[in-house]
Amino acid sequence: MTTLLLLRHGRTAANTGGVLAGWTPGVGLDDKGAEQARAVADRLRVLPLAAVLSSPLQRCQETAAAVAAGRDGVPVQTDDRFGECRYGDWTGRPLKELAKEPMWKVVQQHPSAAVFPGPEGEGLADTQHRAVAAVREWNGTLGPDAVWLACSHGDVIKAVLADALGLHLDQFQRIVVDPGSLSVVTYTDTRPFVVRVNDTGSPVDVLVPQRRRGRRRRTSDAVVGGGSGTP
Repeated sequence: MTTLLLLRHGRTAANTGGVLAGWTPGVGLDDKGAEQARAVADRLRVLPLAAVLSSPLQRCQETAAAVAAGRDGVPVQTDDRFGECRYGDWTGRPLKELAKEPMWKVVQQHPSAAVFPGPEGEGLADTQHRAVAAVREWNGTLGPDAVWLACSHGDVIKAVLADALGLHLDQFQRIVVDPGSLSVVTYTDTRPFVVRVNDTGSPVDVLVPQRRRGRRRRTSDAVVGGGSGTP
């Protein structure tokens, strides 16, 4: 099973100011965001990460750099497909102002049909397509026993989780992904398993890959009845 850790960047002034930052350059972590990045990096020290991927945007690069610090041979690699949705003409505008736009209801109720205005605007369905394609490609590159991390953005992570849950994109607004949170998906030959969503404090040592004994095959079957959980 390949295990993917989806890490949302730490908090920024745009988050607290209610501004849709999008691809605006120079949006870095605020003091709380830097604290969140350090905290999640400390939590992840026990995990042998095969790779650390990041959106090209500053807030993700800063968060991913905290995770990669001290991990010899595991630099931050940038993949634009984990970049924020391109919000076009909505970029940089206050959310309270955008909530008055007719398309706001489309984004809330029928996001698969939402295409943001302007020549650089992107559809949320296109955002999901590129992010999921990146996940599948990196899963194949890193192999079935890898644990790897992608630092990305709220809507991008929600879109990947919706895919893993088998949800239509129109349901992805039901998922909450806070700044500095971890969501975890394990991918098997049969299906993905969503292990955690919006986790901001649980221990992660249970995610360390276990050695296979003998020739026993790893199963991708779900546990009937739900199993006993982690010790």
